Amino acid sequence: MRFAPKISAVLPFLLLALASGCSNKQAHLDSDPMATSSTSTAIADGQGPAGSYLKTRELSQSWAEHPGDEKIGMEYADNLGRLGQQPAQVEVLKAMSLAHTSDAALQSRIGKMMLAANRPGEAATVFERAVATTKADWKTYSALGSAYDQQGQYDLARAQYAKALQLQPGALSVENNLGMSYALQGKLPDAEKTLRSAMAQPGATAFPMVRQNLALVVGLQGRLDEAKQIASADLPPDQVEANMAYLQQMLAKPNTWAQLQNQNAAN
Repeated sequence: MRFAPKISAVLPFLLLALASGCSNKQAHLDSDPMATSSTSTAIADGQGPAGSYLKTRELSQSWAEHPGDEKIGMEYADNLGRLGQQPAQVEVLKAMSLAHTSDAALQSRIGKMMLAANRPGEAATVFERAVATTKADWKTYSALGSAYDQQGQYDLARAQYAKALQLQPGALSVENNLGMSYALQGKLPDAEKTLRSAMAQPGATAFPMVRQNLALVVGLQGRLDEAKQIASADLPPDQVEANMAYLQQMLAKPNTWAQLQNQNAAN
């Protein structure tokens, strides 16, 4: 999870890898499909933005003729997302979800796309439909937790992470989300304890996001030297220094948690 764009480059480890299997929010759909230096080439070869618009128009017609068709619907929704048409994309995804209520895997996939479109409330509804089938996997429970966290429903979120960990004990991505759920609520000691427990697991060194989130949580408690030492394992020195400088700025402000929660809701 990230702060505002101007900050995300400075703090790449900021809040919530969101979703354990859910496409994390760094996997954005294209925000500006026309931002290309090769538009004329794209028109010539039928690829890129021009090709995407033509393909999306064709899929729109196919969707109108075959509403609810899984293959057409998902391809149509994906193309709408790539063109930056998130409202239209979400409407197609909603229709797909309602047409396939018993398909847990499809519901989970749709929910993740809704999260990527910054629609956590609607994503939660879809994930809830998935877990109601009793066939959902641990990643779906964790993704549901992420959707709840984005809405400030921290207790509900952590209940879902607990279910995910029952199905997949020790899942580092879930442990990470659980720790950052505590952080978003301002429960920093709980967040630190959870993230340190995650870091103690075998194979944790392969998940730098967990260590950088731990650095964040430690730094937000004012222990900047310790946070710097933790962050140094993955980041170049100049980025570590920039992170620490920003943390110091945050700690000097009285509304740190309001900033965290507002940016969590906005990204």
